[in-house]
Amino acid sequence: MIKHDSLIYGGTMQPTPWDLHADVVMSLPLDDLALRVLKDAHNSKEWNWQNWLNSARQHAYSGNRSALRALSEAWAWLLNRGLVIWDPEQSSPAAFVISRQGHETLERDLPWLRAVQRLDLQLVPELEAKARPQFLRGDFEAAAFMAMKEVEIRVRALSELSDSLVGTKLMQAAFRLPPKDDVDRASEAGPLWRPDIDPGESVALMDLFKGAIGLFKNPASHRRVDYTDSTEAAEILLLADLLMRLLDKIGATSTGDDSPPPRSR
Repeated sequence: MIKHDSLIYGGTMQPTPWDLHADVVMSLPLDDLALRVLKDAHNSKEWNWQNWLNSARQHAYSGNRSALRALSEAWAWLLNRGLVIWDPEQSSPAAFVISRQGHETLERDLPWLRAVQRLDLQLVPELEAKARPQFLRGDFEAAAFMAMKEVEIRVRALSELSDSLVGTKLMQAAFRLPPKDDVDRASEAGPLWRPDIDPGESVALMDLFKGAIGLFKNPASHRRVDYTDSTEAAEILLLADLLMRLLDKIGATSTGDDSPPPRSR
């Protein structure tokens, strides 16, 4: 097999598909293989994916149909994810350029790309506007903080509690159970207490919101929290999205309307 120099990204040597045995090419996760292909195409200044595959067939994996098909799948994955796009300045249907997200992926590498793909769904409008842009810029601390701040804002709007209540204290006041779980004293419960669910579930719901705010929002309010793990940051945004949707259900239940209530800002 013909080899060429391994690429250096982020200070580490990264073997390219040309350096890999055919069995390894076929066993790699598709996104991992595709990113290696993208790095090789970028390094070699390749502009035609068909030429790239032809070169792989002639110099590295001649006669190995399975390996070549795996590499073809990698190119299809890159195209479908928008990491490479058709080159509008070329007439060849196989001509491509690396997209903006493709270049950003080359800079940030596979963990970042996988985290972005975790968020490849529609978040609630508040998180789309406030948290996703921060995440895509790589400011994971700000993204996580903004996501949980929106949860706190939503709880306050639904419960109509005082602005002086913040963080876990707001969650406890909003979801507080009636004394001794006595439904006859429901007026003493928190505004978001739900009499239609089991008391144990009510406690769990309160603890869920208290835990999320206490762990992911409160620390960032008082000190710098270094979120270096893009996957962890993505999961925090998804947790905030779930909490917002639960609040929509609670708001709809309290109004007797199946549609989400309007969001107060």
